[in-house]
Amino acid sequence: MKVLMFGWEFPPHISGGLGTACYGLIKGLNVHNQEVIFVVPKLYGDEEPLADFVNASDVEVDYREKKFQDTWANLTYLEINSYLVPYLGQEEFEKYTDYTLHHRSDIEETVFSNKFEFSGKYGKNLMEEVARYALVATQIAKVKDHDLIHAHDWLAYPAAIAAKEISGKPFIAHIHATQFDRAGQGGASGPVYEIEKAGLRAADHILAVSHLTKKVVVEKYGVNPDKVSVLHNAVLDASIIKSEIQKHVPEKIVTFLGRITYQKGPEYFVEAAKKVIQRDPNVRFVMAGNGDLLNKMVERVAELGMGTKFHFTGFLKGKDVDDMYAISDVYVMPSVSEPFGIAPLEAVRHNTPVIISKQSGVAEVLRNAIKIDFWDVDAMADAIFGLLHYPSIAKMFKELGSEELKNLKWEHVAAKLVTVYEKLHNQKP
Repeated sequence: MKVLMFGWEFPPHISGGLGTACYGLIKGLNVHNQEVIFVVPKLYGDEEPLADFVNASDVEVDYREKKFQDTWANLTYLEINSYLVPYLGQEEFEKYTDYTLHHRSDIEETVFSNKFEFSGKYGKNLMEEVARYALVATQIAKVKDHDLIHAHDWLAYPAAIAAKEISGKPFIAHIHATQFDRAGQGGASGPVYEIEKAGLRAADHILAVSHLTKKVVVEKYGVNPDKVSVLHNAVLDASIIKSEIQKHVPEKIVTFLGRITYQKGPEYFVEAAKKVIQRDPNVRFVMAGNGDLLNKMVERVAELGMGTKFHFTGFLKGKDVDDMYAISDVYVMPSVSEPFGIAPLEAVRHNTPVIISKQSGVAEVLRNAIKIDFWDVDAMADAIFGLLHYPSIAKMFKELGSEELKNLKWEHVAAKLVTVYEKLHNQKP
């Protein structure tokens, strides 16, 4: 099977879990001898050679050709006046955007007579790049032989739709997060939602990263449940990491590591921290990450008088992430709506017991973790306190969690995906 796959980032140049998931999935597909043509807006040259990579910045298109004109006529994009991450919340997203429909008369013809240098980032020209990416996809689908199309999240859906129109091959939409996750169950609207909806409806099949996400796709986007398969994420390596790093503080450390946005529930972590410190002041809390709620969280910590016991690290990556997991005594993911959530699996790899919200997809596969409702700060505080003060309980979760990881490998996920590929490929048009 030869798969034409569209994504927006690939390790080592990533800003979140989407690129990591693409990496793991491609590694798993390699185990099952699947050929992948992986298209990204920008390659840096240091990517691991796991696929037939195509750098969209190297592909030349000529707008005078009708196929490009037809594609462009169907595309809209945003003018974005602030840098953003791929899963920005609705309120923050709308604050920085101006939705504009662009016709051919708005664009110089010469722009499309040569290559376009994509930034590969989530910056002020994001939606313009999404639209141009679809133009490039039109050319790639014409010249690259493939059996089906696989696209990751809304950023790549217009490209997949354009590729399908050219090649006629089946299109699989892989959804890692919906606009309802980012904006809340009642707040999804605007251009990102419309792109997402168009992609899901145009797809011949949809892959959801959890049953939780499938439920949203069916109920909020009006998709037939028979069209959706659940494909849980996994870990790149199931082995337990033994770190040599040492803590430089005597207190126990409780960590939140993720985007500091509505979706991740940072405010509930802060409120639970206060309750724990009231019972035991010898605990330090860490919030690692960036996001639109960062300043609000800093202000709330100060208001609660926890400034000496609460630390904000900013965005961490690479070894710093590993070190943070390693020195943590408890990892907490209190997400309000988490399609999956790979971070708890990474925490388990570092032999750190985890507390996760019941509103997360990872709760479907990680059985040996304490699960609480995101809003129940009393239960969260009790769980944190229990893991810190009852070593036998923490030890049990560490041991059972490490065993559980052995079944959460990307090669197992890829085996299920190959079955979906074959079924879709063998269906009669």
